[in-house]
Amino acid sequence: MATASEHHADGTDRRLLLPGAVGTGLAATVGAGLFVVLAPAAATAGDHLVWAVLLAGALAVANAASSLRLVAAGRPRPGTHAPVRDRLGVPWGHLAGWAHVVASIAACAALAQTMGLHVLPDWSKVFAAVAVVAALRLHLQGIDRSARGEQVVALLVAVVLVVFVTILLTTPPVLTDAPRDPEGAGGPLGVVSAAGFVVFALTGHQRLVDLRDRVSDPARTVPRAIALSLGIVIALHVLVTVALTRTPGTGWLAAREAPLAEAAEISAWPWLGPVVRIAAVLAAGGVMMSLLLSAAGEVALMARDRHLPTSPATRVGPSPVPRRAVVVVAALTLASVVLVDVRRAIAFASTCVLVHFALVHASAWTPDRRWTRRVVPVPGVTGCPVVAVLLPWQSVVAAALVLLLGATIGWVRHTTRE
Repeated sequence: MATASEHHADGTDRRLLLPGAVGTGLAATVGAGLFVVLAPAAATAGDHLVWAVLLAGALAVANAASSLRLVAAGRPRPGTHAPVRDRLGVPWGHLAGWAHVVASIAACAALAQTMGLHVLPDWSKVFAAVAVVAALRLHLQGIDRSARGEQVVALLVAVVLVVFVTILLTTPPVLTDAPRDPEGAGGPLGVVSAAGFVVFALTGHQRLVDLRDRVSDPARTVPRAIALSLGIVIALHVLVTVALTRTPGTGWLAAREAPLAEAAEISAWPWLGPVVRIAAVLAAGGVMMSLLLSAAGEVALMARDRHLPTSPATRVGPSPVPRRAVVVVAALTLASVVLVDVRRAIAFASTCVLVHFALVHASAWTPDRRWTRRVVPVPGVTGCPVVAVLLPWQSVVAAALVLLLGATIGWVRHTTRE
């Protein structure tokens, strides 16, 4: 941990080289949703779960490509809403930023509950609420993980996952009464729906795009770092998916709340179970801390640009942390923890993420209208909404209502200013 005021003193604000950038990308992604997301995905994809993981990986790679192209086409601006606003207009930029914020809040709620499911399964929401309050307190005190600490944790989590896969495949657990595949699982629609869940676990690459001003030679380093970190993370997801579908099976997997930890506990090396639980808490907790601050930063930037009420943009004291925005985001995260379970939070977050992806793709084809430049954006614009609407309808309807509210606020504020 380091205080925000100490970042310059301890060197954590030094320019990131390629290894450091890859480590940062891994820290923002590896293990964040992997420890829980494969269970709801297995419930819809069945034995075809690995294809859902690959499809989700393709969606993440396509979004990374469009994000990089969009950033390269214009002058860098802070905030995820700014590039979309510059290309598509103020209302669409507002919707992009709003989708990013509400997705981050739902993701924080899901990650907090992930921690609870691995520590106190019967009291997971209580533990999640305590974790959110603890993260808020740390941020208000200006305390955050150092970049080196994030990278070390990401490396340890990756090692634990590799050991987990090796043990499961070499000495698979024996189940005397293995559950069958969930009824109605599988098929093309099931695979696409499952990919929507898995997307939740593969969106950390956006952090590297946002940190391009801290990367040495960003035009070369950021694309390479995103490619390497995404490649490693997707490979880990595929390996874990293969290990779980070939040993306990998708029927068993779909019925779990903490599938990796529970699979480790019934393996030939049951001591691995507590190790996986610790890794899950470290990974989910670290990403939740970063995401809470990232969402607060986006709220402050949107407030500064008058997409939202200006109060969250006001700095309180010398701290670089937007304290009012952090409090707002943490309060909404606590409400999400109370109102929805981890699976619905993941589905809601994924729906909003996919809407944001679609807007990024739509913006990415505007700099150059040649058809060869639309090979990635056009499928992204059409494919992301299709994946989103195939997620559980309750979460899709809730996300649509929240996004409609945000779009209305943005449009009213825009037309009022005009």
